[in-house]
Amino acid sequence: MWVTRLTDAQRDAIRALLKAQGEVGPSLSGALQALELARWDDLPDAELPWAEVQRLAAAQGIGEADVVWDLAAGGHLRLDEAA
Repeated sequence: MWVTRLTDAQRDAIRALLKAQGEVGPSLSGALQALELARWDDLPDAELPWAEVQRLAAAQGIGEADVVWDLAAGGHLRLDEAA
């Protein structure tokens, strides 16, 4: 296993080289997928208003993870009702 840090331009160049190989077999398909997923590793950690997440979870009788899942699916916090 190799671990390397690439700039966006380097990652795009490697992706182009892999696609230029013509027929992409399972190994190269996995490499392309890894390159696409790797770009998300460099994003900063998300910050959520945990007090509001906890309040919503308690109000609905569900876990905090379910509230986060709902938010990730496009739900919105209603901060005006937070208090």
